[in-house]
Amino acid sequence: MQSQKDTSAQDAESTAIAVLAWLAGEPELLSRFLSLTGMDPAGLRASAGDRGFLSGLLDFLMGHEPTLMAFCEATGTTPERVVRAHALLTGPGAAGEWS
Repeated sequence: MQSQKDTSAQDAESTAIAVLAWLAGEPELLSRFLSLTGMDPAGLRASAGDRGFLSGLLDFLMGHEPTLMAFCEATGTTPERVVRAHALLTGPGAAGEWS
């Protein structure tokens, strides 16, 4: 049986991965993300499971409300879910919560 913390971490990771999948279908936004991070597509694929990268995806979304709302509308994700995932992956004690 999974603990609440494990489930929350999995939900946060799933939300961040959904952001990545959505960005893959949004060339202008993906290009902006790559430009801001200095990554290339190969680096993107290699980093997909990295906590810092997932956190950065959510930072990117949270940093621009129209982009956040476009993601939420396109995927049926509530903004609150993104906020919770962001808080879990970037908030105080986040490093200790990730396994």
